[in-house]
Amino acid sequence: MSLSRDIRRLAFQLLFQLDASPGSDALELSQMFSDEAGPKDRKAAAEFATQAFAGRAVADEAMKELAPTWPANRQPAVDRAILRLGHHEITTDQSTGAIVINEAVELAKEFGTDKSPAFINALLDRVHKKHTNDPTPPIELPM
Repeated sequence: MSLSRDIRRLAFQLLFQLDASPGSDALELSQMFSDEAGPKDRKAAAEFATQAFAGRAVADEAMKELAPTWPANRQPAVDRAILRLGHHEITTDQSTGAIVINEAVELAKEFGTDKSPAFINALLDRVHKKHTNDPTPPIELPM
């Protein structure tokens, strides 16, 4: 199942909120976006964000392996949410790696820092290659 850009964007925003306020319910949080999305899209985004949030420990560990100098606790919250969402989508084969990476980079351009798009692109590209058994070595990211 390929996600629409709007559902992915809302899922990112919900995942960011879930990280900021653990114990919250994604569907309840999605009500904040009632002007931007209909009930069906809010429900799909909430389910996607909840699944990605549930897999955050696996995603964080994967990022730590790929970029040991940038573990989750050192990443900006926006980057962390985008990486978790992208990791979940790639590893569950919900969309092709190229689509996931492109959409994640677009989110990083809109919400992240100047360095976010390149950081997100590099890490998710490695996640995709690892998921598809491409033997590319881990990258060294500048501090």
